[in-house]
Amino acid sequence: MPKLDNQTIQLVLVALVAFAMVVQAFVLLATFIAVRKAARSMDEKVEAFRSSVTPLIDNTRSLVTRLTPKIEETADDLAALTHSLRVQAVDVQSAADEMIARARIQGKRLDSMFSHVLDTLDRTGQFMSDAVNKPMRQFSAILASVKAVIESLRGGVSEPRSQANRASRDHDMFV
Repeated sequence: MPKLDNQTIQLVLVALVAFAMVVQAFVLLATFIAVRKAARSMDEKVEAFRSSVTPLIDNTRSLVTRLTPKIEETADDLAALTHSLRVQAVDVQSAADEMIARARIQGKRLDSMFSHVLDTLDRTGQFMSDAVNKPMRQFSAILASVKAVIESLRGGVSEPRSQANRASRDHDMFV
């Protein structure tokens, strides 16, 4: 075997390092080519996606541009309508409160009127009862006194008959 001296070992090591660097350069070149190919493919896909999405974005943008004034107008109309409804609700509530207050006043007034009419009818009935009953009592008293005078003039005693009637009534009540 030939003699391996220091210079030969260094030369072999340098050759191995050079060979490793060449292999590394080939690997890096292959990686670069693969990455470049993938980047081109991604660029093509992104461009295709962009070309399909761009019209959609433009249409959406134009739609939003056209609808924005209408949406703002509708929002303003809704705000005005809401304000108008609130004002009308307050007016309706006020009118309802006023009607309820008037109905209560009229109810109290009717109650007072009916109470007054019924009190008057009660007093009138009492007066009419007194006006009819007093003369009737007086007339009954006169008739009773006339009957008593006639009985006394006839000379009959009505007491035994009344005792007999009372005894028969007592007999009926006894069990």
